[in-house]
Amino acid sequence: MKKFNPLTPSLRYQTVTDFSGLSTGGPYKPLTRSRKRKNGRNVYGRITVRRLGGGHKRRLRIVDFKQEKNDRPAKVERLEYDPNRSARLALVLYPDGGRRYRIAYEGCQAGDVLSIGKNVKVKAGNRLPLGQIPVGTEIHNLEFKPGLRAQLVRAAGSYATVMAQDGKQVVIRLPSKEVRYFSGECYATIGHVGNAENNKVVLGKAGRSRWLGHRPKVRGVAMNPVDHPMGGGEGKASGGGHPRSPWGLKSKGKKTRKRKLLSNRLIISRRK
Repeated sequence: MKKFNPLTPSLRYQTVTDFSGLSTGGPYKPLTRSRKRKNGRNVYGRITVRRLGGGHKRRLRIVDFKQEKNDRPAKVERLEYDPNRSARLALVLYPDGGRRYRIAYEGCQAGDVLSIGKNVKVKAGNRLPLGQIPVGTEIHNLEFKPGLRAQLVRAAGSYATVMAQDGKQVVIRLPSKEVRYFSGECYATIGHVGNAENNKVVLGKAGRSRWLGHRPKVRGVAMNPVDHPMGGGEGKASGGGHPRSPWGLKSKGKKTRKRKLLSNRLIISRRK
């Protein structure tokens, strides 16, 4: 982490992650595309998610979450910053000349050789089926279903743990502490996601939050009754009832997961 001398009030507690070791020449252009900003609006332009908007202009990096080039070792060319996610990206080069972006694992460096397949070595950065990974190994970039792209455990510093092998299924503990079954044919990458100190970043000023696309938040109890069901009252009030959304829906404690969802049978222990 990098800290600053308190020359201004905003710099007193502000911190940023250390960018040393990252490429400074911009992204690899063929693996980027423009990003249309929706800012919490639906197709009619109406706000459906409040407190979003603004933000710095960005380009999307096309990350290879499917990683279908099995048994072809790829070499890490460089590490890059991605403004769209908390993790860092690794640009890898395949023997056929193709390049792909991957989520950089903890300890990833330029020159590392990474492999994908059923019989590759169990080491950080390699990608294997869950059925081939030893119990106790920490993993990331996990598939929900075999052949589907990696959808779980992709944030900076996160990891899941292989708890047990149960026939064709594998028991995984996710970062949320939920324990559930996955197919042994689902692929996962060995190791932690890099940039683990990202959760220690202190923004330090409101403007930096606006660069990220976060708009100001006003409490419902500070509004008038016409604007929010928790507004109004004589003097200061804490709502006088259960916390609710502007449309009257209870906002705390209500279970939103469907009770008859098929995947419920795969969950051994819930996160709460």
